[in-house]
Amino acid sequence: MWSNLPFDLLSNIFFFLSPDSFACANATCRNWHQACASTLKNPFLLQKQLHPPWFVALPLRNNSLSCYAHNPTNTNNNWYQLSLDFLPHPTRLLAHLEGLLLVRPSISTVLQLGLCNPFTRQYKLLPMLNIKRTNPAVGVISLSLPAAFGTESFPCFKVYVAGGMSEAPRGGATYEPTLEMYDPQLNAWRIVGTMPMEFAVRLTVWTPKESVYCDGVLYWMTSARAYSLMGYDISRNSWRELSVPMADKLEFAVLVLRHGRLTLVGGTCALGGCIWELGEGESWVMVEKVPSELGRRFIGEKGSWDRTKCVGSDGGIYLYRDLWAGMVVWREVDNTRWEWVWIEGCESIRGKQVRNLQIKGVVVHPNLVPSSIF
Repeated sequence: MWSNLPFDLLSNIFFFLSPDSFACANATCRNWHQACASTLKNPFLLQKQLHPPWFVALPLRNNSLSCYAHNPTNTNNNWYQLSLDFLPHPTRLLAHLEGLLLVRPSISTVLQLGLCNPFTRQYKLLPMLNIKRTNPAVGVISLSLPAAFGTESFPCFKVYVAGGMSEAPRGGATYEPTLEMYDPQLNAWRIVGTMPMEFAVRLTVWTPKESVYCDGVLYWMTSARAYSLMGYDISRNSWRELSVPMADKLEFAVLVLRHGRLTLVGGTCALGGCIWELGEGESWVMVEKVPSELGRRFIGEKGSWDRTKCVGSDGGIYLYRDLWAGMVVWREVDNTRWEWVWIEGCESIRGKQVRNLQIKGVVVHPNLVPSSIF
């Protein structure tokens, strides 16, 4: 029956497959391969995201040249191992941009960034910054929504690098109070602003690399003695600081974006895992707590939240630790309801045990189309 279907109908049917099923169909035979290629070239069909995003994890020390991806819609073989042997050198994951991964080569302390798509095996090293920096904060802005399997149009995003250590005029090193932006249309960096020296120090020493862009402001979490937020208003070229609930008591604190709202995920042994949203008047409102049973399963009976990592998207918030450890996920079921679920960690893939690794994760829609940016 499948061999007798019209080519256009077969191509449209393949569009509704999940990314892993689509890849299998693409490799089945020549006729199906051509139908899949036709699907990916149809810009009208690629405007919708029909499947939830995947959790993709890279080892913090990428000696295995592999990354690991979890498909939330597959109840059987839901973990996949993707080879990164196409990369010219070991890299570390920083963020994601429209289905692409923003990474940095780990062979040098001086920051240089690259873009990678582990699903199409593409990689591009970005130009060097105008100022050589070590350990700056990195922020990303996606200016358009990603398509279901990607798009052939040029990706629309910007990357910001703030603070860090640079070479002092008379030798040695100094904190760098400037901000640079990468424009993919020009494939170039330019200095776009400055900051108080105090902010440069905190962005360099006390800031994880995660950032969140919300309502024109790029936010970073800092953890000097107590957690606080630093925000860069892009249109006004100005900086501001926001307080964090229970700032001196939280054992971990991570920013995510959920349906356009700035969201804080944190926890303590006494309170458990909590989720706050920033409301009017820059006040935080608690909107959800991790169910106590899932919390105990996640941290253990006598554990703590201090090793917890978190990543989120509009469709879900993932709490995780290492590759083997299970994840606690708060995900959207429909437009009005969210649910808490437990996802088993990646101890084996297709019956073969994998090595436990410290990881950094992102939530992305797999992009199966080679991008024009590479």
